Amino acid sequence: MATETTRQLTGHLRSVVVTGLTTVLGMGAGITATVLELGPGSTTALGVLAAAILVQFPILQVVGVDVGEFSTKDYLYIGFMTFSLWFVTWSILLTTAPA
Repeated sequence: MATETTRQLTGHLRSVVVTGLTTVLGMGAGITATVLELGPGSTTALGVLAAAILVQFPILQVVGVDVGEFSTKDYLYIGFMTFSLWFVTWSILLTTAPA
């Protein structure tokens, strides 16, 4: 009988990876919205945010996080954290941009 080894993260390391990825991609989405020169009323900026949220799940699978075990709480956490970092980063960059 062959045993299969899977590379999956558990516990604390899983939490650190998910939080780190949401932080980096949230900030990246905010910077991207600024680089594309999207204004505060732009719906394209929401598309950048949505893309940042959706791209996380394949990345998490590659890293070794079992996305199949995610509950609603996990999906809401990823969405909220990405949104929060996107909003804060983009707001700071919008208010500090030269006129």
